Amino acid sequence: MAIQGERRRLLDSEGEDESPTGLMSEQEAYLSKVKNKNLYLATFAAVLGPMSFGFVLGYSSPAIPELSKISDPRLRLNDDQASWFGSIVTVGAALGGLLGGWMVDKVGRKLSLMFCSLPFVLGFTLIVAAQNVWMLYLGRSLTGLASGVTSLTVPLYISETAHERVRGMLGCCVQFMVVLGIMGAYLIGLFLDWRWLAISSSIAPTLLIVFMCFMPETPRFLLSQGKRREAEEALRFLRGPDAPIEWECSRIEDTWDELGSNFQMSDLKDPGVYKPLMIGIMLMFFQQMTGINAIMFYAESIFQQANFKKSDLASVIVGVIQVVFTGVAALIMDKAGRKILLVISGVAMAISTSTFGVYFYLMSKPQNSTVLLDIQNTVGEGPHPGLSWLALASMVVFITGFALGWGPIPWLVMSEIFPVKVRGFASAACVLTNWGLAFVITKTFQDMMILLTSAGTFWLFAAMCVANVIFTVAFIPETKGKTLEQIEAIFRGTSGP
Repeated sequence: MAIQGERRRLLDSEGEDESPTGLMSEQEAYLSKVKNKNLYLATFAAVLGPMSFGFVLGYSSPAIPELSKISDPRLRLNDDQASWFGSIVTVGAALGGLLGGWMVDKVGRKLSLMFCSLPFVLGFTLIVAAQNVWMLYLGRSLTGLASGVTSLTVPLYISETAHERVRGMLGCCVQFMVVLGIMGAYLIGLFLDWRWLAISSSIAPTLLIVFMCFMPETPRFLLSQGKRREAEEALRFLRGPDAPIEWECSRIEDTWDELGSNFQMSDLKDPGVYKPLMIGIMLMFFQQMTGINAIMFYAESIFQQANFKKSDLASVIVGVIQVVFTGVAALIMDKAGRKILLVISGVAMAISTSTFGVYFYLMSKPQNSTVLLDIQNTVGEGPHPGLSWLALASMVVFITGFALGWGPIPWLVMSEIFPVKVRGFASAACVLTNWGLAFVITKTFQDMMILLTSAGTFWLFAAMCVANVIFTVAFIPETKGKTLEQIEAIFRGTSGP
């Protein structure tokens, strides 16, 4: 009661406003005095990491065709080597998730972000200087390692520095910058060769380490280390000079004192820990099982069948769609909420993958269809243009749906739902699940196509999209407009601070 009274006096002293229903809540009064300029600067610096990560993902698309035809036999990639060049990033990212989980708890969120720059730059440097295929592999592995650390650390940094009114929008900037980096790699790849593309891809991580030097550590991490004065300075930078940051510090400390500061494996028995952990892992599982990698795998051939002859231009079009609708998701996230966007996203992807299954089924059995035989006799060999445009429309719907929900939101929710003391461990488990499953799906996709057929594989993805909608409705709490401490209280079954 004494703490609550102190908070009330603090807000009263700052001039709390009257409303028709009485005094506005402490939270509303506090947020009314917050200025977001420096928070946006800190977020911009942090999301240079996801942009670097996007360049890593997008790099292989323009680089592999060049490396497959290069005159130097020491660097020329065959089909198997090209497959490893593209997929070894996911192995490095899985290891980076484990490393990042340890680092964010030991050295903090800021230093972990700055560390990301080193393997990014070193990896691209190795690619530029490569004399053989193994140097290419090592360079890709290092950039993958940095991507894994980045995919864990940046969502945590943003969620712990942002307040509840803009946390959804800023959290979605992570995926937005990833797809912006992918599109950037596609665009630059139209004009530069693979070495200059690698040099260009190292610009964002270089800027990251420079800009992060001027940004604060997250207040929650500083308070967890007992650094109250530094936490207040960080909050004053992030919230502006007029916000009564003492109130926010006290609110965070109340939850911290209640839960304790040191994570032990016995804490996994606590529903406030294992419930969000299972939700986070399942979000990453369902994200990979939506079929996003399969859709991207088929993107080039689908565009070609729809008479888009330039596959590099097709890649840019896909990148633009991702950027636009991920941006839309960021703008509406704090108004629409996480659950509704996940449901809409899952339904859209279920419809599109089902349609893909029908498309591949029809194309694989033309001999059983008199209509299709007549069509092929009319237009010559190859699929009927109507069916090709059906596949193209399905791909656009899928990418749009993924960008609106299941692309950005799993990373956002992961950064919101874990208690401070387990964020490193739990986030590492989620990142390992995501990247480990991405590697397995990428390397076994052709086997799935043989075992289940193309149609069966996409119908499996459609079933998983239906399952993720059911999972979302049944188990994922809405986190829109809630503080991180209030979200923790939901899982503990108590009222938030």
